[in-house]
Amino acid sequence: MSLNRSEKQAVIEDVTALAAKAQTLVLAEYRGITVAAMTDLRVKARAAGVTISVLKNTLARRAVAGSAFEVAGDQMTGPLIYGFSEDAVAAAKVMAEFSKINDKLVLRSGVYAGKSLDVDGVKQLASIPSKEVLLAQLLGLMQSPVSRTARVLAALAEKKGETAAA
Repeated sequence: MSLNRSEKQAVIEDVTALAAKAQTLVLAEYRGITVAAMTDLRVKARAAGVTISVLKNTLARRAVAGSAFEVAGDQMTGPLIYGFSEDAVAAAKVMAEFSKINDKLVLRSGVYAGKSLDVDGVKQLASIPSKEVLLAQLLGLMQSPVSRTARVLAALAEKKGETAAA
């Protein structure tokens, strides 16, 4: 189905707005994937805050022109699905996990912080824990000295209580 000029301009504006808010872009080839599998991918992506789009490559190139994702322009060939996410790792996580269970989805490349990523780079980005997990780990590290001090003081108080009772 061919788009007219105004519809193409609307698609470009939508994708440009997505790219302006996003931190990460992941490109994957979807040749041979079933509609049910694609629907499953979209549901998982939506739950993780990732926007999945199937776009014409020329429209995608025009939409990301002038943005941090422009470096992926040479990778935009063939049947691609584009995953944009505001969270730095969400798009890579969703696409990498789905490609493990569905061999028809093949990771192609990605962009993070204006740098082009190859397939291994996307997988490494996907292996980083989420923001919530990292914050929980940081909070645990910050609480560790305080809780250790409290345990030592409690043990000293208990020991003094035992020696005073004897």
